Amino acid sequence: MRDPRLTPARPDLAAKHLEGKVSAARFVAGEELEVIEAIAPLRRAPASDAELMTQALKGERVTIYDRNGVGWAWGQLKADGYVGWLPDGALGKPTAAPTHTVTALSTLAFPGPSIKLPPVEMLPMTAKTTVTREDGAFAITREGRYLPRVHLGPLDAKAADFVAIAERFVGTPYLWGGKSSLGIDCSGLVQLSLHAAGIAALRDSDMQQASLGHPLDPAEWTRLKRGDLLFWTGHVAIARDENTIVHANAHHMATVIEGTGEAIARIKAAGSELVAVKRL
Repeated sequence: MRDPRLTPARPDLAAKHLEGKVSAARFVAGEELEVIEAIAPLRRAPASDAELMTQALKGERVTIYDRNGVGWAWGQLKADGYVGWLPDGALGKPTAAPTHTVTALSTLAFPGPSIKLPPVEMLPMTAKTTVTREDGAFAITREGRYLPRVHLGPLDAKAADFVAIAERFVGTPYLWGGKSSLGIDCSGLVQLSLHAAGIAALRDSDMQQASLGHPLDPAEWTRLKRGDLLFWTGHVAIARDENTIVHANAHHMATVIEGTGEAIARIKAAGSELVAVKRL
């Protein structure tokens, strides 16, 4: 059975490339667009109060297959394949290809070459932008916005240690479906941190458990190494070392560093056993 989170198909409409593979009333080729807002919510239904499934960050490409005519577009993110509804106003036609990615936890865009000016936008880590020229400490984007050069890297920039990226989010509020320093969830933290290190990862914890790394024998679960991924049903954490983890979680409502044994016991008491440990 195809995962509906990764399959652009509904009873009334599906992607053209799925013709003959799924049942739908009609099939469409879709249109490739670009996320032009700093953070765009991808929701389960076309409504602002619908469940937030994930977020698309500026510069991401998305294939749109349907619009409902009242501000929402249904499509599939190119980077991780997630399917859902995005605000139509957060999308635009691709122009110049992105040249840089945000490597800071977040950065501010200014309307001119001065940090004393009121910023016009906040861009999150791994958002992409097109830099047309540089002016001293600033990189100037195709929209004419000034970003601190120190907060940007080339598109192929790769952090040496994805765990160190995750650690930078400590204190970030927990947000179901979130993927930025404004709010993040457990699998979003894993996906974004791996992305910053040049490692592709699917979005949800069950997808990550199925696709990342190789499983450790339960006898090895007490000998964790930095970067191991610990999985519970519906939750994932990252090992910092043999004794501590970093994870975004709804118990603390934040990204925290916690003792591994303490977390395992607390989560078990809440009704969930550790089910797998994967090593990349």
